[in-house]
Amino acid sequence: MSKLGIPGIAPELEAELTEGMARVESLLLSHIQGDYPLVEETSRHLVAAGGKRLRPLLTLLASHYGDKNKFGVIESAVVCELTHVATLYHDDVMDEAKLRRGVESANSRWGNTVAILTGDYLFAKVSALLADIGPEAVRLQASTFERLVIGQIMETQGPRAGEDPLEHYLGVVADKTGSLIAASARFGAMVSGAPAEVKETLTVFGEKIGIAFQLADDVIDIASESHQSGKTPGTDLREGVPTLVTLNVMKSTSAADRELIELLKAPIKDEVVVAQVLSQLRTHQALEQSREQLQQIARDARTALGPLPVNDVTGALFSLCDAIIDRSA
Repeated sequence: MSKLGIPGIAPELEAELTEGMARVESLLLSHIQGDYPLVEETSRHLVAAGGKRLRPLLTLLASHYGDKNKFGVIESAVVCELTHVATLYHDDVMDEAKLRRGVESANSRWGNTVAILTGDYLFAKVSALLADIGPEAVRLQASTFERLVIGQIMETQGPRAGEDPLEHYLGVVADKTGSLIAASARFGAMVSGAPAEVKETLTVFGEKIGIAFQLADDVIDIASESHQSGKTPGTDLREGVPTLVTLNVMKSTSAADRELIELLKAPIKDEVVVAQVLSQLRTHQALEQSREQLQQIARDARTALGPLPVNDVTGALFSLCDAIIDRSA
């Protein structure tokens, strides 16, 4: 496995991407600097904590289908990562999360108000970058941000009467996660001047791999310990937020699952009960069923890459699909 998390990547491409990601990291840290020490400290908190950096990596990969050295490629990659980080500050407030990226969440350390305003500050810094890239970038960010917000509202509201809860959830995932990862790929193709058909193909791929990425997180939230994932296991159980695994359990008609289903219908605040439910879910057939559904969506993402030229970049995108499945195994 390469340092970029893409198995079997061509050495020359890996070197180019590593250099590009170093530039992204440098701009990430310099762009959030400000005149007020607390704001800079809170902004650096999650940026410096790292993360997988999937979104900027996809932007850089996509830029290789055009002129990867054009102005706006690195800036677009930073836009995508800062947008993602800003949403994490807000998500952690809504989820009352205690841990993020292996460190104390901003809301736990500084309180909800500071965490929310830090997210807002990062959105402002994103807008400044977009103004330099151009109006097409601003429009793409606006449509993406609209989907991010709608997805969050849909999650909060829940499925409508008669709507299948799993289908509703997959729609939420497409908006909340898939949209920004799709935009990350589209940004790279768009700014680099890649052909229109390549831009559209990468957008479709990005959304599918984004959905797979979130579903992998659903599995990890149940199956992994905090030292493995950098997150607190069972966060969604505590908030009563449905995930792929719990929705598969809810479909069960087995009498043996009745008590578990009742527990999953509401937030679980008792840590002893959370631990018990996690233990049950880790041995439940719904976990394996969720892994199979994740693998199918990853296969769909691979299929979407069909129109792209056969080269090292396309090969890396195929390998990325495999890596996402592997992290949930």
